[in-house]
Amino acid sequence: MAIDHLSEIFDVLEVRGQLSGAFAVRGRWVTQAAVTSPLKLSVMVRGRCLLSTDGLAAPLTMEAGDVAILTGRSWLRAEGGTGDEPPREFLPRPGDYALRVDGADFAVDDVVLGGHVELDPAGAALVTQALPPVAHVRAAAPALRACVDRLVEEVTGDRPGAAFAVRQHAQLLLLEVLRAYLDRAEPPPGWLRALTDERLRPALTLLHEDPGRPWGLAELARAAAMSRTSFAVRFRAVAGVPPLTYLNSWRMLLARRALREEDVRIGALAARLGYTSESAFSTAFKREVGEAPVRYRRRYRTAV
Repeated sequence: MAIDHLSEIFDVLEVRGQLSGAFAVRGRWVTQAAVTSPLKLSVMVRGRCLLSTDGLAAPLTMEAGDVAILTGRSWLRAEGGTGDEPPREFLPRPGDYALRVDGADFAVDDVVLGGHVELDPAGAALVTQALPPVAHVRAAAPALRACVDRLVEEVTGDRPGAAFAVRQHAQLLLLEVLRAYLDRAEPPPGWLRALTDERLRPALTLLHEDPGRPWGLAELARAAAMSRTSFAVRFRAVAGVPPLTYLNSWRMLLARRALREEDVRIGALAARLGYTSESAFSTAFKREVGEAPVRYRRRYRTAV
């Protein structure tokens, strides 16, 4: 059920995993680049390196199969390889999805795969809140490893349909990375941690399946088999916000999606999401998003 809710949030936020590229390099090497995405993935496919980024007290030691998740960082540096010669400095070029530095071989030399996540502002804010600045997933799970291997195969194989395959596998890569991270660490308080909390799951299911209902704290606490006080304390500790604040944020995410994708009237959308009037919904939407629903819809559809 937690993964179902995670998929639901991915859809609502229009989360899109993208491959930045992969490179193969032999000998000693170093590379550094700016990070422009709120969520960056770096996978050590083969070899070993030291990974540094802003806010990290000491470099991460990345072994083969390790993944680093960088949230809200501005730069990334990686240094690896062996030998006595000075390190070979290089900069992966945008759009070069299979860079062979000085003719290096993807089958035997050091290989690093990079990816990022495309998010709208609402998604970027939620992801930044839900993950630590740097998360290190060691010794990738078999499903994640298989996804990485398939991506490397597609970017280096020059096969028909590779661009389409890369997009699909990059999306799966993001999901498998988050699954592996959740299996091995506890996220900071936020929606990602809430979705994995067994005791809160019954209440979260109610909120997600029927967001337009006027849920009360007592009803949600009963669903979780907890007292009102215990439920409220646990929910805030895990989700980072009170239950009804979480519900309002979920309603606003659903409202954004409806305004982007549907031709529904504002009044009908307000009723569907549990607001007593169009004006009450518009006020809540403007407080959350910073602009009125009509303006949001017009701006989004003009942009696309």
